[in-house]
Amino acid sequence: MRQLGDIAFEQDPLILKATESVEEGCRRMSDRGAGSVLVCDETGHLVGIFTGRDAVCRVLALGKNATRCTLAEAMTPEPTTLSPDQSAIDALRLMWDGAFRHVPLVNKAGRILGVVSRGDFRGLELSRHEDERDLWEHMR
Repeated sequence: MRQLGDIAFEQDPLILKATESVEEGCRRMSDRGAGSVLVCDETGHLVGIFTGRDAVCRVLALGKNATRCTLAEAMTPEPTTLSPDQSAIDALRLMWDGAFRHVPLVNKAGRILGVVSRGDFRGLELSRHEDERDLWEHMR
């Protein structure tokens, strides 16, 4: 595990090539207990993120065959990323504003360092973020 501010996050994320099938991505997520797959191109650079929500909304709900459908077809392309110099609260803000639960952590050279999940946060960060969000809502 690595640290981002006060939180520990997965430093060995599940990374698959965009050409892998959705079925393989889901199987590997299940095997590892992961909530996401970071999808990379042939050079290893992040091109997308695939989650259970993508499997349901972009594959199953549309009647696509998970064996034939690739991660490239079902992923969220060009996901919002976090840099290692950002804080845990920055990660929560990104997730809240973007309505997603996973944020890839990528350095300036484009190297994938890990993935931060909403589940990585404990009560203090969530409480601070909710207080901040409530303040912004009252200011509008």
